[in-house]
Amino acid sequence: MDLLLRDTLSGRVQAVQHRRGRPVSLYVCGPTVYDGAHVGHARTYLFFDLIRRHLEAEGVGVRHVMNVTNFEDKIDVRAAELGLSWRSLALREEASFLRDLRALRILAPHYRPRASAYVRQMTEVARRLAKTGRVHRHGDTWLYTPPPRAPGVNFPTGAELALHAVDEPGHPFNVADNSAGEFLVWKLQEPPRPSWPGPWGRGTPGWHLECYAMAHDLLGVPVDVHGGGLDLIFPHHYSENEVALALDRRPFARLFVHPSLVLWAGSKMSKSRGNLVPLRSALRDVGPDALRWYLIGRPKTERLNWTPIGLHRAASEWRRIRRTVRSWLRPGAGGHVGALRAAEVAAAVRRDMAADLATDRVFDHLRGLAAAIDADPSGHVPTGDGRGARVAIRDVERRTGLVFGADAARP
Repeated sequence: MDLLLRDTLSGRVQAVQHRRGRPVSLYVCGPTVYDGAHVGHARTYLFFDLIRRHLEAEGVGVRHVMNVTNFEDKIDVRAAELGLSWRSLALREEASFLRDLRALRILAPHYRPRASAYVRQMTEVARRLAKTGRVHRHGDTWLYTPPPRAPGVNFPTGAELALHAVDEPGHPFNVADNSAGEFLVWKLQEPPRPSWPGPWGRGTPGWHLECYAMAHDLLGVPVDVHGGGLDLIFPHHYSENEVALALDRRPFARLFVHPSLVLWAGSKMSKSRGNLVPLRSALRDVGPDALRWYLIGRPKTERLNWTPIGLHRAASEWRRIRRTVRSWLRPGAGGHVGALRAAEVAAAVRRDMAADLATDRVFDHLRGLAAAIDADPSGHVPTGDGRGARVAIRDVERRTGLVFGADAARP
């Protein structure tokens, strides 16, 4: 069954392309490691986790890359505040971030390249962009100015920019002077801040060159599926796409996917606003399954307004459903909800996961199964149906990442 995803760039729902003998290439923008993971990060990575889980459950190979941005201005500022080198802080926060993703049972990428290991390739990208004649100096920086593009070739700037950009305090976007599409290629900079030899002197390549260099090396461009948080559309994914269009004459990706944001009191979670919910705290509070149930219970295109009450309601619901299903999987005499019903639920989960990750409908199927079990006086799988029921529930586990304990419920 093809996996259909809504492409953020075109707005169309498209099938993920997979070719015989070749894995689907999945490039997910990873963290800038200057502080801990929060639940907004978690929701983004959970939806990409579902993409990979569904494809692999369908027998489709996946080659999954997630980068780690380990040098950037935010890292420098934070390191100076703590009296650390940028490398020490980045290594510490990278380890912490990855530990939290593992605790949420998000599948580890096959490749996790660090930006500092790709400086040579990023510098070469900067040189190639300079040869287009569209790079100009502005103080201690060199900027690339993209050419005009036909509608639909890249994410729009101009008057439509606000549809895609997330304006954060201290990082406004400006459309008034028509410079919104320019992006950094090189910045002069000296140690102890990150600094390498480059075409215009010692400094650092621009952030937007990082993912292009890595994807080109590890996956090839265009990648099949690319994405990250909604706030990365502009300027990051716009700029990556411009690099690919300039140097390869093709887009960065065949499909762009951007799960929507987690909000607190109507605002995007961000360190600058001081409204973050640390992922580690949420995991300690309710555990990985309940947190997964809460974060992906709404469609990926809908924003989730985080509330402690909402989290604990979701956790209570998940625990009740898990307890019901796990108890039901222990065979007993006279039960009426059997392997056939479980197989129907698994088929419905498969179908709705393939329909742009319709997790709200997926969870409704699981609620319906639990309600049917609760209504059955026996509350157990009929004798002889246990194996078939466990097979169906294991398929649901494999696609959703939720753990009902199908194997633990063996007699």
